[in-house]
Amino acid sequence: MSTKKRVTFGSKLGVVLATVGCAVGLGNIWRFPYMTGANGGAAFLLIYFVCIICLGLPVMITEFFIGRKSRRNAAGAFKVMAPGTKWSLIGYNGVFAAFFILGFYNVVAGWTLEYIYQALTNSLSGKSAEEFQRDFTLFSSGIFRPIFWTVLFGVMTHVIIVSGVKKGIERASKIMMPLLFLFLVILCVRSVTLPDASKGLEFLFKPDFSKINSSVVLSAMGQAFFSLSIGMGCLITYSSYFGKDTNLQKTALEVTILDTLVAILAGVMIFPAVFSFGIEPTAGPELVFITLPNVFNQLPMGGLWSLIFFILLGVAALTSTISLHEVATAYVHEEYHMLRSRAALWVSVGVLILGVFSSLSMGILKEYTIFGLTFFDFLDYITAKIMLPLGGMMICIYVGFRVDRKILKAELTNEGTTPFYFFNTYAFFMKYIAPIAIGLIFLNELGLIKIIQGFFE
Repeated sequence: MSTKKRVTFGSKLGVVLATVGCAVGLGNIWRFPYMTGANGGAAFLLIYFVCIICLGLPVMITEFFIGRKSRRNAAGAFKVMAPGTKWSLIGYNGVFAAFFILGFYNVVAGWTLEYIYQALTNSLSGKSAEEFQRDFTLFSSGIFRPIFWTVLFGVMTHVIIVSGVKKGIERASKIMMPLLFLFLVILCVRSVTLPDASKGLEFLFKPDFSKINSSVVLSAMGQAFFSLSIGMGCLITYSSYFGKDTNLQKTALEVTILDTLVAILAGVMIFPAVFSFGIEPTAGPELVFITLPNVFNQLPMGGLWSLIFFILLGVAALTSTISLHEVATAYVHEEYHMLRSRAALWVSVGVLILGVFSSLSMGILKEYTIFGLTFFDFLDYITAKIMLPLGGMMICIYVGFRVDRKILKAELTNEGTTPFYFFNTYAFFMKYIAPIAIGLIFLNELGLIKIIQGFFE
């Protein structure tokens, strides 16, 4: 397929909002708060900032380089840049990671639709904490309702993807991202006006340096990569739609800042409310679907706040499912010379099959495990703990050792028209620091760091 005919985003605003939508998702609003709560609050946030600046931003710039330079999908990019080599395995890793993530991510995204429906019908009102726990367990382990919402969310994603890059992804991002920020700000204002909200803000912004240890550092690095969607092919795919005049450095910086801002606002939204009602900030993944509905239920107009929150969560999930779907769709579309609509249909059907099994694995198929994990947990484990850190590490090694620095600098400076003042520092980080740091994340996610520490104790 000729790269000359490749579509691009229609505007600079479209580039930024679409790419921010690619990065922003449940990782910011669902995963970031409970990771922060479980790792000491502000201490974790401080290390997270350092990881975002020193590792996340450089690796994002690198993925942008690969995508725009090749003008291809995640797998095809390495076929163009390193033809006849096995470097293309990095791209295939990204494509399959995105596809597998969608397999369970769509299930969680479907849960947001269920809770939007419950908020609209006032079904969340008047429940006790125990009832929220019981009802979530009954719903998530059921057969028809969770699958119905999973399918519906998949259809929503499919419709946007079939509409194309400009009319689908870019147009949807221009609507959804401002909406997401608006709802976040509304909920933050409500949260900080609650009694004792200052305790939550202190937990989030006043670091206790005694909380910092190797586990917190590695968790922060892992969250930085998860939050920025690094290593899953999304950034490579989206940047392949950038125009040649797009400032890659500036775009990466803007996306990183906005993505981090969403995560911080999510913390401001959640922790003051949690502390105001005496709930432990270490509530974990159930913070969103069990703890927060209980918090909203105790507020005046609780149904309204619940509705706004779950619409926010649904929008964040949709921006992510779009980007993940596009990774797989672009691959099938380009590598198999298939119509975009047909490629999207194949991907949607495959994701639906994975989604059905993922959903059922929380109920009637719970006893059927893979290496002791349910199907849902297995997809989560192999992507988050193996494929993403491995993909990120190999991208760094490829660019650091394989790509000519002159070619790298020329692309990142738009042939010398945009200065890159810290290029040598960036190149050093990419070649040496980033692979080692990501390698540590990889070992930590597999639990090998603790085994090694225990060996020397």
